Amino acid sequence: MRAVVVEQWGGPENLVEREVDRPEPGLNEVLVRVHAAGVNPVDWKTRAGGALIEWGAVPAVGWDVSGTVEAVGPGVGIFRPGDEVFGMPLFPRQAGGYAEYVVAPARHLAPKPASLTHVEAAALPLAALTAWQALVDAADVRPGERVLVHAAAGGVGHFAVQIAKARGAYVIGTASAAKHELVRELGADEVIDYRENRFEDVVSDVDVVLDGLGGETAERSLTVLREGGRLITLPGPDDVPAAPDGVLAAWVLVEPDHLGLREIAALVEQGRLKPVVDTVLPLAEAAKAHEIGERGRTTGKIVLTVA
Repeated sequence: MRAVVVEQWGGPENLVEREVDRPEPGLNEVLVRVHAAGVNPVDWKTRAGGALIEWGAVPAVGWDVSGTVEAVGPGVGIFRPGDEVFGMPLFPRQAGGYAEYVVAPARHLAPKPASLTHVEAAALPLAALTAWQALVDAADVRPGERVLVHAAAGGVGHFAVQIAKARGAYVIGTASAAKHELVRELGADEVIDYRENRFEDVVSDVDVVLDGLGGETAERSLTVLREGGRLITLPGPDDVPAAPDGVLAAWVLVEPDHLGLREIAALVEQGRLKPVVDTVLPLAEAAKAHEIGERGRTTGKIVLTVA
């Protein structure tokens, strides 16, 4: 099968397409014929240095996939060949989503939302699950709470705005001026131009902050939280600032989540969550996808077409 692999750690030019052996599903696993593969910041961060991921003999990148079940291994009862599925298998272990086929534990996947194309569905798993696990599982956002989402037009951010709104929250997003209209369309009640204003000068009494930036943004975010507030930061454990008494500061690393995917799919089918796809490229142009993503100007997600 065709797969994009990393020849050596470094720049996007080290992503190359190769013919590799097609995997076979084992116990409780399914073989998925990949139609589309999502591209995420963790993809290019690991490609650049080989960190975080437990790599196999041939480093193969990518986690987000949407496709069709080709075969099922012994013990699988929730899927059959021909079922359309989406998911983020194995993270943070190597999955090899930039490929024609992927093997995954069955419960790392869920039925694809029928209203979405495979390209749209491939934009969902890692980013939407990150937002879901941060806002719902870790922060337990409740109706009427004030939620501040940094980088609200980005991959995780644009899902976080919609999920917080679906939870009944009052949502505030930060984004450049050109993206304000989109962020409002996604459900934000207020949008702050981070280039013109320091958010802590115009926002206060926030219950939950979702910080996908880290560094000083995490530190500054503590100042807008009320007592009982929760700061959830995503870049890494080193970006969790020391929080004062009465405030929670925590790091969340996304993990495969069958039930979370089903909840996300339900929001999609209810018309309360939609992926924004910025760029679609063929598998052979994975290096270009990484180049675009690393510029940090993407609205929503980048997706590779495979099948």
